[in-house]
Amino acid sequence: MTGVTVTRFAPSPTGRLHSGHAWSAILAHDFARARGGRFLLRIEDIDGTRSRPEHVATIVEDLRWLGLEWDGEVVFQSRRLHLYAEALERLRAMGLLYPCFCTRAEIVAASLSAPHGPEPVYPGTCRGVDAAARMGEPHCWRIDMAKAAALAGPLEWRDHGRTVATDPLAAGDVVLARKDAPASYHLAVTVDDAAQGVTDVVRGRDLFAATHVHRLLQALLGLPAPDYHHHDLLVGPDGERLAKRHGSPTLAALREAGEDGRAVADRLRAGRLPIAGASA
Repeated sequence: MTGVTVTRFAPSPTGRLHSGHAWSAILAHDFARARGGRFLLRIEDIDGTRSRPEHVATIVEDLRWLGLEWDGEVVFQSRRLHLYAEALERLRAMGLLYPCFCTRAEIVAASLSAPHGPEPVYPGTCRGVDAAARMGEPHCWRIDMAKAAALAGPLEWRDHGRTVATDPLAAGDVVLARKDAPASYHLAVTVDDAAQGVTDVVRGRDLFAATHVHRLLQALLGLPAPDYHHHDLLVGPDGERLAKRHGSPTLAALREAGEDGRAVADRLRAGRLPIAGASA
């Protein structure tokens, strides 16, 4: 893509940031700054059951402690629900969405595929079901992936400069509007990246598979496709991905231990993991 480089860091305020979050934020920040571009901060807070305002304040504090500054105001997904509703309506008008009444347990039991990331591949139980009599029941909205892929035709995207052929069918009929939230991650992130003019998405390799879905949605909605740069995840000595549940210290813990945030950021840039109580 041409013009000013724009990257973003888009955490969910569902807990404290740890070193893995810092690594992703630093890479996105440094990518933009090295090119004279803009680095944005977006708070993905539409998960009403898990998002907490106090975590927003901590995210801001953590990033500033690391020496990362963003351009413009912080954007909150909870204030952009109308954009997701408009995108959903466009997809619904194309005949690509259908309501799904299945519970998670029913999906797991019915799925014959191995889990695809954190979610099992949906077997299409509600596709083609006459839902008119059931619309009063809790339901999410799924995209008919085969129909959508046929409509969009062959697609590709760029990751670290190489071309990747899009394969959205592997994800199954993903949810675009949840039972308990007005939009899913897939829809919201696609709409927001386009609306904010993001040219380069720098994020963890754990989201590589999701990009196949995002590229399809971009094509269906007539949105530009950014370049992608999926980076390796931080892992500990045992090879496990660094996360709070694996004992990775939160940035707040490092700060409380007297660490210098800019020194922590520089250690991460140099490939050294920060440990609570370690010296710079």
